[in-house]
Amino acid sequence: MIAAGPAFTSAPLWYLTRASAILGFVLLTLSFALGLASTRRALTRIGWPRFATQELHRNLSLLAVTFIFLHIVTAITDTYVHVGWWALVVPFVSGYRRLWVGLGTLAFDAVLAVVATSLIRDRLPQPVWRTIHWTMYLAWPLVFVHFLETGTDSAHGRWGLYLDLASLLLLLLASTVRWLVKDIPETAPRRSHGAIAGHGTR
Repeated sequence: MIAAGPAFTSAPLWYLTRASAILGFVLLTLSFALGLASTRRALTRIGWPRFATQELHRNLSLLAVTFIFLHIVTAITDTYVHVGWWALVVPFVSGYRRLWVGLGTLAFDAVLAVVATSLIRDRLPQPVWRTIHWTMYLAWPLVFVHFLETGTDSAHGRWGLYLDLASLLLLLLASTVRWLVKDIPETAPRRSHGAIAGHGTR
């Protein structure tokens, strides 16, 4: 950590890109896992009500998008490699690792669509919102591959690889619990909460 001081001074954007990518990935993973859990009222307890899980899920989602956006902007601004501003929203136009960066762009576009429609969920037909929300099941694997193939900390068996695999195991566990646990009937009117991963009515 001591040696990182001079290195950060010489390449601050590179370190900010790495740090924001890691934070965004972890927050997005936790948000996705909470979204899966919040579909089951049986998984919530009196001391931790379902709406609290949904609120935490929503806030983590917004925070994840913030760090992901910071990651993209710092990656584009850094002149060490050429990514290009169009790569912010247009897939596969990056001058650097076009395929893997393009997958990250596709994931970011999907996440933005999910967040935007969740913020106006009350104004959308439920089937439309649910259909867009399900794109997270495609977006997260794209983020996973992007992080695995592009991330400095994931390359050559570094600790980022283990973070990637741990995140995958967490979501596999959350998905398994979601489908194995039987839900309980809803006894109170639903509160509307925007979110990023699959807690709409089934």
